[in-house]
Amino acid sequence: MTENYGAEQIQVLEGLEAVRRRPGMYIGSTGPKGLHHLVYEVVDNSVDEALAGYCNEIEVTLHPDGSVSVLDNGRGIPVDIHPKTGQSALVTVMTVLHAGGKFGGGGYKVSGGLHGVGVSVVNALSEWLEARVWREGKVYFQRFERGAVVGSLQSEPQPAGAQRRGTEVRFKPDELIFPEREFDYSLLAARLRELAYLNAGLKIIFSDLRRDPPHREVYQFAGGIKEYVAFINHEKTPIHPDIIYVRGERDGVEVEAALQWCADVYTDTLIGFANNIRTTEGGTHLEGLKTALTLTINSQARKLNKLKDSDSNLAGENVREGLTAILAVKVPNPEFEGQTKTKLGNTEVRGIVQTLVSEALTEYLEFNPNVARGIVEKAIQSFNAAEAARRARELVRRKSALESSTLPGKLADCSCRDPAESEVYLVEGDSAGGSAKQGRDRQFQAVLPLRGKILNIEKADPAKIYKNAEIQAMITALGLGVKGEEFDPSQLRYHRIILMTDADVDGSHIRTLLLTFFYRYQKALLEQGYVYIACPPLYKIEWGRNNVRYCYNEAEKEQVLRSLPANTKYTIQRFKGLGEMMPEQLWETTMNPATRVLKQITIEDAAEADRIFTILMGDAVGPRREFIEAHSAQLDLAALDI
Repeated sequence: MTENYGAEQIQVLEGLEAVRRRPGMYIGSTGPKGLHHLVYEVVDNSVDEALAGYCNEIEVTLHPDGSVSVLDNGRGIPVDIHPKTGQSALVTVMTVLHAGGKFGGGGYKVSGGLHGVGVSVVNALSEWLEARVWREGKVYFQRFERGAVVGSLQSEPQPAGAQRRGTEVRFKPDELIFPEREFDYSLLAARLRELAYLNAGLKIIFSDLRRDPPHREVYQFAGGIKEYVAFINHEKTPIHPDIIYVRGERDGVEVEAALQWCADVYTDTLIGFANNIRTTEGGTHLEGLKTALTLTINSQARKLNKLKDSDSNLAGENVREGLTAILAVKVPNPEFEGQTKTKLGNTEVRGIVQTLVSEALTEYLEFNPNVARGIVEKAIQSFNAAEAARRARELVRRKSALESSTLPGKLADCSCRDPAESEVYLVEGDSAGGSAKQGRDRQFQAVLPLRGKILNIEKADPAKIYKNAEIQAMITALGLGVKGEEFDPSQLRYHRIILMTDADVDGSHIRTLLLTFFYRYQKALLEQGYVYIACPPLYKIEWGRNNVRYCYNEAEKEQVLRSLPANTKYTIQRFKGLGEMMPEQLWETTMNPATRVLKQITIEDAAEADRIFTILMGDAVGPRREFIEAHSAQLDLAALDI
């Protein structure tokens, strides 16, 4: 790496044409995901400066006018004339697609934003963008509007004695591109917190000036990913209090991992990153980690005489049961694959991760035999439970002819055989199930009634889970594998799995139990966007001859009533349950694709989701009480149906 970071390090690949015409090609969509991607793109540039060792503080601010600014104390974007474009390097970076110091020009060794599209796309999709650069004793300013340069580069000396350096980019997304331009604080906070964990010591200040009073949070974690694991496992019972930490470098690939096994958890949480990008679809680095864990723990089991020579090896999922692991790799030339370009494809990384993790984990366990014994015993318990679960699963699979007589859930299937066009409603109770079966479109809508509340799998062992009648029905009817590794989208019988429960406390509890099952045992369903929640209305208002409005909350009901002419006679029906609705009402309000309201369930912050499920559905009462007390102020007590 070179200290020299000037215009000649900015490599130009192609022009900026068509970005405004086809934004989806560059940022995925013009919905909320694409909107927030703009912020990530600018923040990535600042994090790259931190990775290169030139920046230790980043400040992200949401402004009342709808703009966002990202300020760092890095070297500052170069401002000298670029040899190829004849313009300042700052203007080149902002107006030429894929122009930057991370594309082989020598400015960066490793870059987090390489999968991205460059700050020029942010500029192209903004109503306006302003860049300030503090560099070499001067402050430079350049404004852009919808991608075009406005005026010339301005500069003035910094105050005497000041040697400030860095870059500030402030932009306002264009209303002509984005139908909704409001930034989600919690979404940005989760990503910024994640970046602070991944870059130990980096200080990220996040301010929301839209609030009154303004809100400010500081993320800085000296322990890096070790603190990340501690955050996830805060409410769990660790087998070993010390988090196992691995750090190494080979052939230019840097590997960092933090591992901790917990006694009271029956699944694993593996979160992988490549160059600060969360690899939600996995990749070669996670494959290397899994291989290292399986080989190392089996080796320890035989050394401790917990496995005999004649015994078969413990499977990978047995070894990883109860494990929380964060794996972060830095790769000079990352290759991203998969539908969302979040799967690391570099084949050389697999062997490097496997070797480095195996060596470090073996050494740690040799010096800590009690920890090795605890992990091995947990894995053997998992193996024994898995055997019992396998026998229970075989019973489930033998019932997979999908005959209603053998299905306790009484599946009413649809006639369509194309999973992409088919959807299934999971409904509570036979009465709601009956209305749903009568009201549905039989061509593409199936209905699976569930009797009562399903098992809380957060507190149950695997064998008991697969003996549960309702879970058996779901596995068979939906075409699910067992646990995440057996999930195969080609076997899934419906590509929309819709949870339809009553809008009361019991309905919410059933929905939460279902989400817990999917999250812990079929996480890929959530990650790939197959699960939805149906939103049935709470009220039906009728007036006049044929005037009907369905309202989904108290505020909407009051708004409709206020809009009615004075002295209008009306009736209000409060739906306490789906079973109260006539089939045609259920179709019109909750099942008709043209009029229904569905919410897709996604996992934006895997670590936070894991933590919340553990708190709300696990055995420990203390953390749950703390969570309820901390969030009670957000509740509208009048709206609770209790």
